[in-house]
Amino acid sequence: MDFQLSEDQVALQDGIRSFCDGRISAEQLRELDEKGGFDRELWSELASMGVFGLRLGESEGGVGLGTADAVIVFEELGRRCVPGPLVWTHLAAGLIEGAADGEAVVGGLDLISDPHAPLMVEHPDDIDALMVLRDDGAFRVDPSQLKGQRISEPLDPFTPLSHVAELPDGERIADAAGARRLWLEGAALVSGQLLGIAEETLTLANEYAKQREQFDRPIGKFQAIKHILADMFVRQEIARAAAYAAGATLDDPEVGDVVRAVSAAKLNAGEAAMKNARMCIQVHGGMGFTWEIPAHFYLKRVWVLESIFGTGDSHADRIAEGIEADL
Repeated sequence: MDFQLSEDQVALQDGIRSFCDGRISAEQLRELDEKGGFDRELWSELASMGVFGLRLGESEGGVGLGTADAVIVFEELGRRCVPGPLVWTHLAAGLIEGAADGEAVVGGLDLISDPHAPLMVEHPDDIDALMVLRDDGAFRVDPSQLKGQRISEPLDPFTPLSHVAELPDGERIADAAGARRLWLEGAALVSGQLLGIAEETLTLANEYAKQREQFDRPIGKFQAIKHILADMFVRQEIARAAAYAAGATLDDPEVGDVVRAVSAAKLNAGEAAMKNARMCIQVHGGMGFTWEIPAHFYLKRVWVLESIFGTGDSHADRIAEGIEADL
């Protein structure tokens, strides 16, 4: 399997990165935080870039690319901590009207991972539809039918939450096999976002280590900091291989075990993002714990992403079960 990006994929990556760098800088993230985190104008711009209709066929108004390409796009979105139910709206393209072109903002609930988990709906005031994944299928629920209690201080300032006591059955939009496929695709795309966070937190830490001086020397010259940055780089590259492999395997299941590839991606990318985000704060020292440094946005986003489409522990269990079955 060749993990080198093609020329088209490099161009796709560069295009999304250029857009994110110009549209969602650290300062703009702070402005979004003050405004409440969600920006319909930004959402429309992402739709015009083809983010939500990326894997939808050209005959249906999409771009017609594969999951491997989508992982690359979501990697860049993760690098800039772009707010909103990005993965859910992308998954809903072709299933819920208006999702692909950004007219409908689609949130989601993953009840496949844990059907008894608390019903925590993200962006309750912003979504136009809610897609619920259950073992027996995928369902579209009207958000206006939900009665929930708003969480006053959510962990991630860009992910407002509402605790819903009861969930309507909704309209079936995919069968059990379709729901399972959506779940795997969602886990792969979230792995891409986590990879992007692992990359960006390394970049932030590395840049600060070159600028911050102690004892008349940049702190990046001290061995202890070098070791931290080196470990961050290794975790990033392991996560990259796993995330890219998951996308490629979903596109061509003959190359490997899809479930194992996706679980490996979610596990490795989640660990890399979590540890790199923490080490980014550590490298920044006392400044790293302040609101002004954007490192906290990434750590908080990791905690949110780690909890959907299966936790790292649950994916580790799936990998172990698969290995045991092969023995």
